[in-house]
Amino acid sequence: MADTLASLRSLMASHSPPLDALVVPSEDYHQSEYVSDRDKRRAFVSGFTGSAGVALVTMKEALLWTDGRYFLQATQELSDQWKLMRIGEDPALEVWMADNLHSNASIGVDPWCISVETSQRWERAFTKKQQNIVPTSVNLVDQVWKDRPAAQVNPVVVHPLEFSGRSVTDKLSDLRDKLVQERARGIIFTALDEVAWLFNIRGSDVSYCPVVHSFAVVTQNLALLYVDKKKVSPEVNAYLAENGVEVQEYATVATDVALLASDLLNSSTTQSGIQRNGSPNEADKVESDESVDLIWVDSASCCCALYAKLNPDKVIMKQSPLALSKALKNSAELEGLKKAHIRDGAAVVQYLVWLDNEMQDIYGASGYFLEEETKKMTEKQKKLTEVTVSDKLESFRASKEHFRGLSFPTISSVGSNAAIIHYSPRADTCAELDANKIYLFDSGAQYLDGTTDITRTVHFGKPSAHEKACYTAVLKGHIALGNARFPNGTNGHFLDILARIPLWNDGLDYRHGTGHGIGSYLNVHEGPHLISFRPRNVPLQASMTVTDEPGYYEDGNFGIRLENVLIIKEANTKFNFGDKGYLSFEHITWAPYQKKLIDLSILTREEVQWLNTYHSKCRDILAPYLDETEMAWLRRATEPVGA
Repeated sequence: MADTLASLRSLMASHSPPLDALVVPSEDYHQSEYVSDRDKRRAFVSGFTGSAGVALVTMKEALLWTDGRYFLQATQELSDQWKLMRIGEDPALEVWMADNLHSNASIGVDPWCISVETSQRWERAFTKKQQNIVPTSVNLVDQVWKDRPAAQVNPVVVHPLEFSGRSVTDKLSDLRDKLVQERARGIIFTALDEVAWLFNIRGSDVSYCPVVHSFAVVTQNLALLYVDKKKVSPEVNAYLAENGVEVQEYATVATDVALLASDLLNSSTTQSGIQRNGSPNEADKVESDESVDLIWVDSASCCCALYAKLNPDKVIMKQSPLALSKALKNSAELEGLKKAHIRDGAAVVQYLVWLDNEMQDIYGASGYFLEEETKKMTEKQKKLTEVTVSDKLESFRASKEHFRGLSFPTISSVGSNAAIIHYSPRADTCAELDANKIYLFDSGAQYLDGTTDITRTVHFGKPSAHEKACYTAVLKGHIALGNARFPNGTNGHFLDILARIPLWNDGLDYRHGTGHGIGSYLNVHEGPHLISFRPRNVPLQASMTVTDEPGYYEDGNFGIRLENVLIIKEANTKFNFGDKGYLSFEHITWAPYQKKLIDLSILTREEVQWLNTYHSKCRDILAPYLDETEMAWLRRATEPVGA
């Protein structure tokens, strides 16, 4: 680490102009949350492996900003050469730079790895001392990363219409209508899941996310996909051509964006050398209208390198129209998600049955159902670790139809590790399971018909009264949010409090959002909506998916989280104040909550009724997927409880 920082500082000093600071974001060229191994520059520089964070290297200091999910993890992973900056508690990155760097300081960043939105926020902070953002021509981290992983050539695959539910032609038609409405003659897409969704393609360029490293440009008469052509088979190329999509080399996107800015992309050749012939059609006439002269970019995802090719006076900066279109699932996607979650729930139950038996056999645990002290075992023939059990969970999922891999690294955590919100166990350092401690697993899978995400917290010994009280508070919040009814136009920020009130009543809380959208065989975290303490003015709408995942984490002791995926649907209400229409949630995740961790005296009669109803549905829905032994276990796990 010391050598890496020294090498970086040497490059910073020799840069023209010399750099006083270098920002190393987590993001790749597409502002992705999860990135390929080749793009994990911030992790390489800092040693911090969480998915969110940004590093700053000056000539004397090295600082790492991350959010509350990762405070504990960052403390453990950062060396003493690094200082942890806690987002929400310490000054923001741009504020720190503005206050601590000298006037006219030069701050370097790879323009491909920073969004327009972020860059403009920094520029506003830097005006007081005339500090400058300096786009580097090459990524300085790449210059010192001698064993950087090579780029992979993974095939592009077509996502079948039976799962996508809408053709590329239909999606392009809707998109072009939106361009007309905004008087834009073209739009640039950089977010990987948006490109994949628009063209009904999938890939494996990023672990856990079935996406392809690609860009897209769409005008009224062109749809261009920028991707390494070695990834595109003749069959896929033919499919794209049939849908009016031309494949261009990934590296030519910057040149073509410059042509787009000059209004030459439609009238000359692209970098592939394809000449466009034929008489002008109606779409061409629309584009020739001088008042239709804007290029649409999403400032949150478009990188500065591409934005620099455009005339700022002729750019419309709005959220991508695909963000909402993708979030509003069609009937095929909703049906696929429901089916995927049923198979996934069966895998989770099979895992719990297996783990229950193993914990009793190996550790003398009282098990999933009984609350007794753990028996003392004289000798263990084998042991279970956080990694070996998560591998077993993956094997249960892998046996299910349409399985294509995990949707994120499984959080398999026992005891104090469960207090690390986004803990990622490693085979060489992970903990052994302990029957006397809470075990939390947050996991999900990618299936051709849907993406899943579920969290359950269990105890195989005798939980303490405090652990029960905390678990029950989390469960109450989970139920309260899932039972909410709310008017159209409500955003997730207004609902977040419902999941926290039972915790707040005891002076407890958690440092993460309560819900995120989830993709249809796409990214496990999907916007534009959220349920969070952080405001985001995106109303929840029917046919969106969202998670319901409150938690509580006690550093050095335990962590609790419960998570289901919900579908937002229209609600039947007695009245309809304001004629707005009302919405509610439908659970599509099916796995039991551990009854012995619940303090029933804390639950209301209505909450007990909800729990019993949910458990009854679990039995009915999962029965066709379980054998007799597994079903007997599930019946016991879901027996009704009294108020």
